Amino acid sequence: MASVNLIKFLDRYVGSFICLILSFFPSKIKKSGCKKILLIQLWGLGETVLSLPSIRELRQKYKNANIDVLTTGRVNDIFYNKRNLNNIRIIKLNPFSILFFILKNWKRYDLVIDMEEYLNISAIIAFFTGKERIGYSHGIRSKLYTKKVPYNDSQHVSQTFMDLLKPLGIDKKVKNLEKLNYSDKDKKKIDSLLKNHNIGKKDFIVGFGIGAAESVRERIWPRERFAAVADYLIEKHKAKIIFIGNKEEERLVDETQKLMKNKDNSLNLAGKTSIREMFYLITLCKLFVGNDAGPMHVAAAQGVRTIGLFGCNLPIRFAPFGKKNISIRKETGKPCINVHKGQVGRCKNGFENACVRKIQVQDVIQAAEKIMEKGKGDKNDED
Repeated sequence: MASVNLIKFLDRYVGSFICLILSFFPSKIKKSGCKKILLIQLWGLGETVLSLPSIRELRQKYKNANIDVLTTGRVNDIFYNKRNLNNIRIIKLNPFSILFFILKNWKRYDLVIDMEEYLNISAIIAFFTGKERIGYSHGIRSKLYTKKVPYNDSQHVSQTFMDLLKPLGIDKKVKNLEKLNYSDKDKKKIDSLLKNHNIGKKDFIVGFGIGAAESVRERIWPRERFAAVADYLIEKHKAKIIFIGNKEEERLVDETQKLMKNKDNSLNLAGKTSIREMFYLITLCKLFVGNDAGPMHVAAAQGVRTIGLFGCNLPIRFAPFGKKNISIRKETGKPCINVHKGQVGRCKNGFENACVRKIQVQDVIQAAEKIMEKGKGDKNDED
């Protein structure tokens, strides 16, 4: 797949131009029922996790419909073994793959719901593959939809996805996330891996997600502060710290471990597990501490008590979902990130990661103690 920056550049400029041209050719709405439905969710790990409650409600209404999801290899494992879906259609974000999908599925679907918040390419795909199309009402892309829904940026994104179903008469509140599935093979590999490092399921395992997607590195809390929190949990609670992340974050974890006094009680699994293996690994955690990024949402979905660290983004939109979870944000100004507008700020406050740096080590320690005190004697279950 092309680099994230290149994809965003092409989508913003070339995609906007294509949307503008297509807007002059509005298609006639044909009422043909909803026997074939396509959902488009291409991009973010966290957003894809948060879209699952909406898919669940859609299936409840259209029990006999064929419901497919169009996604990419980046996030397709989130839909693994989901009974609410008939097919997972995977494309690559390049012109050839996109054009092939469009030609093969020309007006195939009675309804396409575009769950992407700002990408133009998803609206273009919806335009050519759907007889009716639902999407958000902002931007030039909105002209390609037959039904439009306002994007409410003052609520949790899981609910904003649910709002896309309102034109279908579905007006629900999100009460819980969907747990993510994994195979027996995934489970066996992680169990064996932990056993080899003398970590058992009865240990106080704490997951750390210290990275963030390459598009917004400004969400990353300083590694020396993660190291300090890890040392505290090891010394105070005899924790086993497991660092979770992708291959690109392996070096960041190595650097963090070098700053720890108790490195031997930590394990770097960044880049050493598949996404589905990560789903199972996180279920073994008694606590998860992470930046505003995909693994944080995975932890919340798996029913693990989660602390989310925010600076550039707003917890009201992207907090780890669930009453037992805690979000920390000390920045009081406007957010640098507005996902629905495709806006990614660069923390222009004098130094790197300025917003999230306002969170101190003691803030996270206090949140950890609070969340553990509330959870004494409880199991990792959903709200």
